[in-house]
Amino acid sequence: MSRPDKQLPDEHRPAAIGTFTVRPLDPAGDAELVHGWVTHPKAAFWLMGDAELAHVEREYRSIAAHPHHDAFIGLHDGEPAFLVERYDPTEVELKGLYEAEPGDVGMHFLVAPTDTPVHGFTRAVITAVMDFLFADPSVRRVVVEPDVTNSAVQALNKAVGFEVLREIAKPEKDALLSACTREQFEAATGGNDR
Repeated sequence: MSRPDKQLPDEHRPAAIGTFTVRPLDPAGDAELVHGWVTHPKAAFWLMGDAELAHVEREYRSIAAHPHHDAFIGLHDGEPAFLVERYDPTEVELKGLYEAEPGDVGMHFLVAPTDTPVHGFTRAVITAVMDFLFADPSVRRVVVEPDVTNSAVQALNKAVGFEVLREIAKPEKDALLSACTREQFEAATGGNDR
């Protein structure tokens, strides 16, 4: 996987909810923040509910060192609000489990838990994440593998243009392999009109 510049180009304002930017995750400096997110009950599908702080830091140090996987903290109006992982699906997560196409990139995202939810916020986040991924001109398609029982993320995926390809068995879950081309994303979200 080519490792394009990790900064989100300028700023994005999906759904007029605010400004979204992305910065590389600092495994040491962000470990406590991310630990609180990935161990929260609302993050059950992240599969780190019982993780200790040291385990979370180790996991993200490993991702930072990996040539085909990286992680980012997403900011909403300058404040940490979501986590993004980008990976080469031919090397990480989906290696040998699907028919890769040139320009594929894999993605995970997690919105930070909050006591004051904002209607449309999670959809704005996934839209910003997709903008971030497609800002790399070499990316032609985003692939994801949500748990078959995660209906909330499946609905979000569909809203931004993902189509389910098929169910696949991964070691940790049964997943719905889904993909979204640049054209599908633009058609679903209004392209540059956002």
